[in-house]
Amino acid sequence: MAVGAVHAVAALRGIRWCVMRLRYDRRRDRLSAVEVLSVSPDSPVSISSSSVLPAAVLRAQQYATRLAFLVSGVAVAVWAPLVPFAKARAGLDEGGLGLLLLCLGTGSILAMPMAGALAARLGCRKVLVGAVALIALMLPLLAWASTWWLLAGALFVFGAGAGALDCAMNLLAVAVERDSERPMMSGFHGLYSVGGLLGATAMSGLLSLGLVPLAACGVMLLLIVGCTVWAAPHWRQERAAGAHGPAFQLPRGGVLFIGLLCLACFLVEGAMLDWSAVFLADLRGMPAAQAGLGFALFSATMALGRLTGDAVIQRLGQRRAVLGGGLVAGAGLLLIVLVPHAGLALLGHALVGLGCANVVPVMFSLAGRHPDMPPSVSIPAITTLGYAGVLMGPALIGFVAHASSLQAAFMGLAVLMLGVAASARRL
Repeated sequence: MAVGAVHAVAALRGIRWCVMRLRYDRRRDRLSAVEVLSVSPDSPVSISSSSVLPAAVLRAQQYATRLAFLVSGVAVAVWAPLVPFAKARAGLDEGGLGLLLLCLGTGSILAMPMAGALAARLGCRKVLVGAVALIALMLPLLAWASTWWLLAGALFVFGAGAGALDCAMNLLAVAVERDSERPMMSGFHGLYSVGGLLGATAMSGLLSLGLVPLAACGVMLLLIVGCTVWAAPHWRQERAAGAHGPAFQLPRGGVLFIGLLCLACFLVEGAMLDWSAVFLADLRGMPAAQAGLGFALFSATMALGRLTGDAVIQRLGQRRAVLGGGLVAGAGLLLIVLVPHAGLALLGHALVGLGCANVVPVMFSLAGRHPDMPPSVSIPAITTLGYAGVLMGPALIGFVAHASSLQAAFMGLAVLMLGVAASARRL
């Protein structure tokens, strides 16, 4: 307990140092040539407009953006191993835990459009730092709280921080990718996958070594805050386009079309997370202890596909990348459903992860520069739609499986991904 408290205090000091550093860098940037365009109340800089940046500055922004995605993946993954401990401390049953976890999703969905509005008024950097601060403050509470109401409040705020971070880092990524004049979004999203694997593995390892949850959480906070302290001065501070528009708009036109494609992909991802092990155990006869290999393969090939995806997109183009990704993911799902062999079903999971890997990053790139809506509105809109897909996917699969069969539900996912492939020509 004492060790965890020390780490938590160190994390708070790191956040304070980071805020002081941001103030210094803001004053320094006004006197340097880091930002070529001037920032004033009458002519706000917009991340939707191009600017010429020195190569060293742009390279630092690229690394800092990657770290933002890494931090987001680590932060969300740290919570996952804490769930059984929180359930035991609060004395919750499965139903109570399910209701508690809704607080996380609710906080995230409500925060996403607010984060876009704040980025339009304050700039991405401040929103990113504020989001990480919320996460850093809530994680120790999630590792310690023993009452359901305290856990619910902490999860809501933690979810809000995670949702705001998700939205703001994608806004930042759109701007950095645009000024880099080459595809980078898949690589950014790949670092989120790496962060998830790193956070879950490290947290589980610390707990296995005998550290109490609060102490293990404190160690992970040092990583989160340390990455933020290095990266934050290089996060762009100019305001996103749309500062004088509404805080939230329903997606329309081409942005709505892109959002629906994101919804389909995230729905498949949510279904893979919660139902792949059930499918492999119940319908392909795999031992329950090994059934999790399906999602592990899905996650590994998705991370690999995203880390190598920028080169693929640059070679093929965005439309062909979406077409190929949808076809590969659809083929993988058909292999899972139609071939009654456990080994080939695992291969199908790998194909689904590889196919889905670069579709969503392409959608974020397209939405960030779509003429129908400014980035500060379009990015939160499709982020919210995507997150809704993750939440809806498992429940929808359950309803279809109850009404028909689990195989029919997975067949529906295959049809969705083939539909994404067919839609590529309209992007």
